[in-house]
Amino acid sequence: MSKRIEVTDLNCYYGKFLAVEDVTMTIHPRSVTAFIGPSGCGKSTFLRTLNRMHEVIPGAYVEGDVLIDGNNLYGPGVDPVNVRRQVGMVFQRPNPFPTMSIKDNVLAGYKLNKQRMKASEADDLLEKSLRGANLWEEVKNRLDKPGSGLSGGQQQRLCIARAIAMQPEVLLMDEPCSALDPISTLAVEDLIQELKETYTIVIVTHNMQQAARVSDETAFFNIAGTGAPGKLIEMGATEKIFSTPDEKATEDYITGRFG
Repeated sequence: MSKRIEVTDLNCYYGKFLAVEDVTMTIHPRSVTAFIGPSGCGKSTFLRTLNRMHEVIPGAYVEGDVLIDGNNLYGPGVDPVNVRRQVGMVFQRPNPFPTMSIKDNVLAGYKLNKQRMKASEADDLLEKSLRGANLWEEVKNRLDKPGSGLSGGQQQRLCIARAIAMQPEVLLMDEPCSALDPISTLAVEDLIQELKETYTIVIVTHNMQQAARVSDETAFFNIAGTGAPGKLIEMGATEKIFSTPDEKATEDYITGRFG
């Protein structure tokens, strides 16, 4: 199910402002790729180009190519909504729909897309998705209760269940643990390790230890100064990036000399 992502010469704009410049990278299937770098260097902006959420912002657009198994997400006639079904997104703060039950939160994607399914199929998908997010045993007796009544860590895993219910091929996570306590963070990190057996996962994180723990490859982004575009400085196996990076800027950031 998981897919290879190939990005070539990608530039991200907000109107006339060039936010991320000339990124070329390959993200391998069934792996976790972490994006690290100082605030404002374009990590999250670039992440959102991988499922065409960047262009939701008025005036925002990209130049370049993003291919998933050879299919260009920005090719002529490509429907951005279909791209977002294929490439799921989990955001920084847990965002379950507050008026919906746990069950309706998980199945929200199907209802929003007006896709019909039998009650038995919906129940099967609900259980499968919640099990996939390691949440089933904790919520199976309160599926009709509001999703907003769960703890922060449970809410984030509910959002992951909602994302995987749509059966995507890629999962993007934008600082998914930044609002969580250490125990909830560990639960999500363990889940990420399990999910990579099925999905291609890309995670933005400010936590160096987290990147080292969960990712197979790490990409370091940096920015020359205020108003300058973010750039990909270096990408490689996480162990190498954290032990013997090729670029001094990467070493300075990882060792805490700046950022």
